[in-house]
Amino acid sequence: MKTLITGITGMIGTHVANVTASRGWGTYGIARNSASSRLAALSEPNIFRCDILDRDALENIFLKIKPKLVIHMAAQAFNSTSWEMEETTHYANFIGTANVLRLCRRVVPKAKVLLACSSASYGDVKPEDIPLKENRLLKPITPYGVTKAATEALGYQYYSNYSMQVYLPRLFIHVGTGHPPATAIQNFAKQLALIAKGRLEPTLKVGNLSTARDFIDVRDGVNAMMLLLDNGISGEPVNICSGKAYKISEVLDMLINISALKVEVVTDPSLFRPSDESMLIGDNTKIKKLGWVPKYSMKETLEAVYNDWLDRV
Repeated sequence: MKTLITGITGMIGTHVANVTASRGWGTYGIARNSASSRLAALSEPNIFRCDILDRDALENIFLKIKPKLVIHMAAQAFNSTSWEMEETTHYANFIGTANVLRLCRRVVPKAKVLLACSSASYGDVKPEDIPLKENRLLKPITPYGVTKAATEALGYQYYSNYSMQVYLPRLFIHVGTGHPPATAIQNFAKQLALIAKGRLEPTLKVGNLSTARDFIDVRDGVNAMMLLLDNGISGEPVNICSGKAYKISEVLDMLINISALKVEVVTDPSLFRPSDESMLIGDNTKIKKLGWVPKYSMKETLEAVYNDWLDRV
């Protein structure tokens, strides 16, 4: 099963590559040159430096590899960044995905294609919508969420029009090692690690702590996606989530306890977003029917993230 993973040096892409390689599949990846400083999952010869917006370069890679499985993880992947880089987010996430799908259709039309869709597509969520089921109307309220809803629609179009095997996992927030400090958990963990190393005053800067999110360990999330590829149905969105929610304040308290540090928590207005969903909890009935069982508790996930940052700072 020759596999091509876009965004292979990202957190989820790295874990996906480890799993596909462990299955004995020929595993290849695409990463931007600007991602060269990030930890790559595989040896350099198996990683092609290419921006997915460069259709000619992308086509050369597809023609060379001719994968049987394409796992598309490359994206501008952060809600917070999408407010500051709206045009980049739309180009990378929608046009980039269009390029990948177009080449799959042209070069490997029988390949399985998995697109990293997102819970941010749900958007404007009311309490009565919880837990979020896949058939719930999408109402994205962030630039990132809009691009991910469009990405999923594009994947469905290729599935419907061209009978391609396009799988549509809606990823809730995946948490794990090797991630940049662009999300609340990673930001908190990095600050605490710097404080533990004596490189930062014991003051922790935070944004909005009142929102609640369905967090999933990246290892559990990748296992769920592999089950979807093995046994799931193409063209059908499937939530990849824990089915539980933690307030950001709860996660912060857990990380502080794990670090065993005494810190002052200070609100930083610059860390607030123009719009933020108050709660996102997914219904994971579909993925559980495929036999998925999570292995990692929230505490185990946060311990791994904090220890990772201790090693990185």
